[in-house]
Amino acid sequence: MSSAEISPAPEYLQFRGGWLGALIPFALFLAGVTWLGLSGAPDERGFWPILLAALTAAMLLARDRQTWAGVVLRGMSQPIVMLMIMAWMLAGVLASFMNASGFVESLVWGSRAIGMTGGGYVAAAFLICCLVSTATGTSLGTIILCAPLLYPAAGALGANPVILMGAILGGATFGDNISPVSDTTIASASTQGADLGGVVRTRLRYALPAGAVALALFAYFGGGGAVQGTRAFDLGGPAGLPMLAAPLLVVILLMGRIHLLEGLLTGIVAAAVLGLILGVIEPAEILHLDLESYTARGLIIDGMERGVGVSVFTLLLMGLVAGLEASGIIARLVDSTSGRAKTARGVEMWMFMTISAAVLLTTHSVVALLAVGGFAQRAGLKFGIGAYRRANILDMTVCTYPFIVGYCIPTVLAASMTTSGEAAGLPHLSPLQIGLVNFHSWALLAMTLIAIATGYGRTD
Repeated sequence: MSSAEISPAPEYLQFRGGWLGALIPFALFLAGVTWLGLSGAPDERGFWPILLAALTAAMLLARDRQTWAGVVLRGMSQPIVMLMIMAWMLAGVLASFMNASGFVESLVWGSRAIGMTGGGYVAAAFLICCLVSTATGTSLGTIILCAPLLYPAAGALGANPVILMGAILGGATFGDNISPVSDTTIASASTQGADLGGVVRTRLRYALPAGAVALALFAYFGGGGAVQGTRAFDLGGPAGLPMLAAPLLVVILLMGRIHLLEGLLTGIVAAAVLGLILGVIEPAEILHLDLESYTARGLIIDGMERGVGVSVFTLLLMGLVAGLEASGIIARLVDSTSGRAKTARGVEMWMFMTISAAVLLTTHSVVALLAVGGFAQRAGLKFGIGAYRRANILDMTVCTYPFIVGYCIPTVLAASMTTSGEAAGLPHLSPLQIGLVNFHSWALLAMTLIAIATGYGRTD
């Protein structure tokens, strides 16, 4: 073979101290996040200084700082990052319209009327989020749409607010795992050469038992919240219930494969028009000038401001992760696992451990799937592990950690959404609190390990 036929080795970003030096900034970030979580600091804005410190450490350790800076900026400017930031802000606007319309009070009124309180309300929230996430294929979109609507009613309905947010996050996880239009389902199937229909069909044997366990746990532990009999909730009536048409319209549009931004913008317009027609929103509430302070205020501005914390967190985190990826650590991780297993069970366990490490380091499910997919396919074929089985192990694993670990975007987003309950006297929760009680992801993780250990479903 001539030298012209040999593929050049990829050029990785070099750090002082080698791979250890590349990991130090991320370790600094993890230590800071853990400290904040254990100390009870729930605001995602508290992550900003920690991420800046981690980025500074990465800059000092990078051998080529100019190249490193370019890598960080490219990581921040990815289309998926811009999509998330726009979604955070537009979702905040939609939530502002819904809250101002009295929808939450009407939801409390309706739930009390049918006796759906405590754990029953938490279980229903889980099922609602399962349906929305399965229909739309987006876990982040489900959190954005459902959390601001369901969380503020927790206190008035005697639901445990922490368990309720765990149920909302768990329901979002469910659809991300099994929906045929989910990005993780598509990525896991395509990397293993499997058809989507077969992947979804075989995945149900794992997802449904995990979902059933989670539903029972949410119902059992979801009660016990302090009922807040405020005047607003006591006088609630059905006037705000028609406003549910706005988020439902967004769900329907997303099911039709309409872009998330188009769906959210349409929902905002629908909420504004419907609120004005029903008389539950005044025109001045939407936008007005505060001449004394030389500023503009209103539901639109208030809603967009809600998304600032998680948006800046996302930008900084994606910059940090981009530098880590450019160091080649994930590629080295995959290479180091090749050829170590001697049995089918051993291969599956190496697949699980490798994809676990990849998603914990990149914090992004699809990136981890694309990085590990080739290794899983080669190793699986060698030991006769079917394409459906490989895709299922990979996808179930990446649908656990980002929804449990307190530094990943889904848990941080869920925590940021709890600001919607401040007017009702509910706490602003931390990502760590919510992730720990996401019973569905924990059950799915247990199901994955049981399936590997016992061989359940290996004939897929």
